[in-house]
Amino acid sequence: MPTINQLVRKGREDKVKKTKTPALEGSPQRRGVCTRVYTTTPKKPNS
Repeated sequence: MPTINQLVRKGREDKVKKTKTPALEGSPQRRGVCTRVYTTTPKKPNS
């Protein structure tokens, strides 16, 4: 643990925050999570 004098002289370094979605950094509203990817068969009408 640094002393008070060491903190006054140098200070603490800020942690670099890493984002989970770097590709969508410019457009945050586009971020989403796909829970399931599937295809549905068309529902046939009553004949």
